[in-house]
Amino acid sequence: MQDKRFAVALVVLGAGLAALSIGILWHDHGSSPQPPPQTHSSRDAPSSIKPTAQAIADYTVPAASPKYITIPRIGVTNTRIITLGLTKSSQIAAPNNIHDTGWYNGSAKPGQEGAMFIYGHVSSWTANGAFHDLKKLKPGDRVAITRGDNTVYSYRVVSTEVYPYTQVDMNKVLSPIDPKTPGLNLMTCTGKIIKGTSEFSERLVVFATLQT
Repeated sequence: MQDKRFAVALVVLGAGLAALSIGILWHDHGSSPQPPPQTHSSRDAPSSIKPTAQAIADYTVPAASPKYITIPRIGVTNTRIITLGLTKSSQIAAPNNIHDTGWYNGSAKPGQEGAMFIYGHVSSWTANGAFHDLKKLKPGDRVAITRGDNTVYSYRVVSTEVYPYTQVDMNKVLSPIDPKTPGLNLMTCTGKIIKGTSEFSERLVVFATLQT
C-alpha cells in the first residue's frame, strides 16, 4: 500500500445496529496529519434479509480481491465480502445487508503486504449480523479469506482490542499487527447503546496475521 495517513469516522445506523461508515483522508508522504472527519449519522438501515444460497454461490469479484470470509469458531461460513470504496462525501458506506461484510478497497488484498481491513454489522432490529460473535474470537483462531479466483488465505488471530468509540487507534487498526507479515483486521461495534443516541459505546477490532 502507498504511504498514507488515514482518519476514520465510525457511524452506528439505528439502535441495536452496528454499522460503520468510514471517512478516509490521505496525504502525500511528509505532509502534516489532519484531524479526523466528524462523525455523521444516517437514517438508511441495511437489509436484514439473508442472501439465498444461490446468490452466495453466484457471487463474483476480481481474481485478486477478497470474496468470502469464513470464521469457524463463530459459525461464519462463506460470508460475502462486498468491495467498497469512497462515496462522494469521502466515506466508505457500510454493507447494505447485515449478513455481508465490507472490505475497504484502499487496504491490502489477501496475502499482500499491509493490512486487509474488513468490517461488518453486529445486528439489526430483528437479526444478528455477520460479526455478531466477533467478540468470541481468541488468539490462534482461524480466519479464512477466499479470493475471487478461489485461492484461500488462512489467517490466525493474534489479539483483540476494544476502544471507546471516540478513541479508536486508527493508525493501528489500518496497519498489520506484525509489520513483517501481511495482516487482516476485522472491526465491528460493541458495548452499549449510549443513552439518547443510536451510537454504540465501543469498537471491537480483531488483529490476525497470515499463516505461511
